[in-house]
Amino acid sequence: MNSAPRPENWLRVTPAGLYCEPGDFYIDPARPVARAVITHGHGDHARSGNEHVLATPETVAIMRQRYGELAGGTLQGARYGEPVTMNGASLCLVPAGHVLGSAQLVIEYQGTRVVVSGDYKRRPDPTCPPFEPQPCDLFVTEATFALPVFRHPPDKHEIDKLLHSRRLYPERCQLVGVYALGKCQRVLASLRAAGYDEPVYMHGALLGLTELYQRLGVDLGPVQLATGVARDELRGKIVLAPPMALADRWTRRLPDPVIALASGWMRVKQRAKARGIELPLVISDHADWDELTQTLDDVGAPEIWVTHGREEALVHYAAQRGREARALALTGFDEEEE
Repeated sequence: MNSAPRPENWLRVTPAGLYCEPGDFYIDPARPVARAVITHGHGDHARSGNEHVLATPETVAIMRQRYGELAGGTLQGARYGEPVTMNGASLCLVPAGHVLGSAQLVIEYQGTRVVVSGDYKRRPDPTCPPFEPQPCDLFVTEATFALPVFRHPPDKHEIDKLLHSRRLYPERCQLVGVYALGKCQRVLASLRAAGYDEPVYMHGALLGLTELYQRLGVDLGPVQLATGVARDELRGKIVLAPPMALADRWTRRLPDPVIALASGWMRVKQRAKARGIELPLVISDHADWDELTQTLDDVGAPEIWVTHGREEALVHYAAQRGREARALALTGFDEEEE
């Protein structure tokens, strides 16, 4: 008989986030704590002010880029697969395929193996290593797009739509809303893979992280600030901007832009229409329904905990297949532009 303590006895939800008692650390805490393990650099997972941070070197670099001296008291970089002991728990980080540096956290304690996925996707992304399924006793998974309606098309299909629009409207520019970390660089890399080698223009808020990706070895081709470029020079060009800037007066300098948004939520036509999106691009850095369910099968965990997103549908799917499944009441995660 297995005498290993059940995960709910040492891994629990607290007001600060998911807490591992034997390791005395929090995973992606919602507020500053003494010890934090950060799965990736998005602001709803990587917050400033923690006393000690463990993350991949790339996530550490992203946090320093975003927060400067406020990134954390001590920032410890651990490469994928590197074993780390934190008090009574053994840890390692493995690729999650979400953005550069993103990781799943593998925790081993007294014979029990737990994997906390963080955010992830399963499709190829030229800007980060692919997700690696990890066999485990408990799998803690996100559920941002955990409804059967969410089945993302191939990236190439959506990039081809963007390039077709550019050919169709040579007198206009293509203004694409992209999240600053991950989505921006993935769209750039996908454009290059499709053979588009012209400079891509961008809002200033995207430049810092894009240059960081390039310094970390991700080739994204020529990029240029859109600010200061003559209006006529931007006709027929592709311009990237944060989603919040699409309705900003900053866009007035652009030549009759075709407004596009790269997001998994563009599968929902009402969302695109409500935001005035002329060209919805269904490109997401999160797993869709098929990828989520495939991942549950791949890891083979008898127990599933489901965090932020459409928890109920994925819990029901797992329970139907004989898994012990429940939703976690974790708060503080933003899914708007993913």
